[in-house]
Amino acid sequence: EQKNQKENFNMFKRMFIGAFAILAMTTAIVATAADKPAALNFKAKNIDGKEVDLSKYKGRVILVVNLASRCGLTPQYQELQGLHKKYNGKGLSVVGFPCNQFGKQEPGSEAEIKEFCTSTYAVEFDLFSKVDVNGDSAHPFYKHITSLETKPKGAGKVSWNFEKFLIDRKGNVIARFEPRTKPDAPEVIKLIEANLAK
Repeated sequence: EQKNQKENFNMFKRMFIGAFAILAMTTAIVATAADKPAALNFKAKNIDGKEVDLSKYKGRVILVVNLASRCGLTPQYQELQGLHKKYNGKGLSVVGFPCNQFGKQEPGSEAEIKEFCTSTYAVEFDLFSKVDVNGDSAHPFYKHITSLETKPKGAGKVSWNFEKFLIDRKGNVIARFEPRTKPDAPEVIKLIEANLAK
């Protein structure tokens, strides 16, 4: 009988330890999910092919732009670099995703895109590998941010190169601007500065 009691006690102990381990794991998973805002709970390859966890931008204000090297709006690179120089030290990250879905205006390889950006516009802000931003093949990050009802544009497909999304320090997508809205337009600057001040 004493042997049975000991076996029962050991079995109960193992069950308790197992249940505690499961609870600890679940808590850790939930905590990790809570630590990563929905918009930053993605990974993407940078222009050099290295995988980057977008949660690295948590706590910063982020301006996300889909880019193209042969577009009438390509000179916006200059304004994006200007924002990077002026506000990066204050907490702004400009993040560029080259995309070839609009008029095939980003046909080059990652190496060619990087060379163009650095030699033509002295780009220092973060560049990622070429992605689709619309359709079934769209990057999951873009599928998420385009699904949100974000002012002033609202939800829906990216319309052209250089559409802009602004994400606040908590990882909330707070604004979406049309391609022709310049990166340094007053309404963009006002929102950037207001959120950097938070």
